[in-house]
Amino acid sequence: MRAALGLVVLLAVGATLVSGGSRDDSVRYRYLPETNMLRTLSVYGTERVVTVRSLGEPGLVDARPRWLAAARPLGAGAPAWARRMYERSLLVLRALTDQRTGAVLAGARDGWAYVWPRDAGAVALAFASAGYRGEARRIAHFLLGLDLGAAARFHADGSPVDSRDAQGDAAGWVTAAARAAGLPDRPVSLPWRDLADHQEGDDGTYLANAIAAGDDLSPFATYRGLVREAGDPDSGLDSATAWAVQPFPQPSFFPLARRSLLRLAARSGRYGIVPSESWTGGDDPWTAPTAWTAWGLAALGERPAALRLMAALRRTATPSGLLPERVDVHTGTPTSTTPLAWSHAFAILALRELWP
Repeated sequence: MRAALGLVVLLAVGATLVSGGSRDDSVRYRYLPETNMLRTLSVYGTERVVTVRSLGEPGLVDARPRWLAAARPLGAGAPAWARRMYERSLLVLRALTDQRTGAVLAGARDGWAYVWPRDAGAVALAFASAGYRGEARRIAHFLLGLDLGAAARFHADGSPVDSRDAQGDAAGWVTAAARAAGLPDRPVSLPWRDLADHQEGDDGTYLANAIAAGDDLSPFATYRGLVREAGDPDSGLDSATAWAVQPFPQPSFFPLARRSLLRLAARSGRYGIVPSESWTGGDDPWTAPTAWTAWGLAALGERPAALRLMAALRRTATPSGLLPERVDVHTGTPTSTTPLAWSHAFAILALRELWP
């Protein structure tokens, strides 16, 4: 796709860098140590182009005041920082969304410039919450047209991307997107057991997938809260527990969800949390789990804990307000794709829960 239409604005790289050029073309990215600088090496046949661009540079997101003015505002008590995060997050989602097809790229970077049903579904929810029903409907229509059993992620034309099998939460997020967009209720079914979850590792019987499928959560219940793998208390609490509060509410499990999320929030560092207690991918905080945990806690009435996580999320943002996928645990410097649609979507949902 020669889009998400705003990617040139976001990272100042042409659409061909996202969707690929000829067979001889390639693009490589890396963050310069201890900086918000993204170094891009682009190869076009025999030509090599190196660019270094600050992720905090003003103007990376095209301010569209007429479009932004149509957003449902936060409540009157929202502080200035919340309004800035809200508006910037909406602009990021607009830039990563194809305004014609509804395809949402997870990020403007090689390896992330695909559509994950889970990520795009959350973007549809965020748009609907902010009053952009048309954007939400286009995204939901695109997601409903995917063969969810074919892969974990998809090209912008809807074809599956090889190398990763389907993940167990996809159908739930597509159904949630369609409902949020006001489309006729037609639940999407897909087996959720023995598939990977949001941590994109080995297959298993995971909490996040069970929540998205609306299944019974009893096999995950322990005295500490809801654990990641059914029947395995040692698998640790999972931040995806927040999904059982919103957008897949199971009120009978709210007490356990509250216990889980408060425990995870208490372990937050200056820049947020990792996806779960059993996470083995290092100690760098992830912005999407930090934001969705704040959303869940806010919905449960745990406002102080939610606000502490939102403060951590603010610290991860680049000077221009872009949220990285994850950041260095000590410095807050981006260590992965910036911006990430998923993180901005949950930031919007958390902010709207805190200041409706």
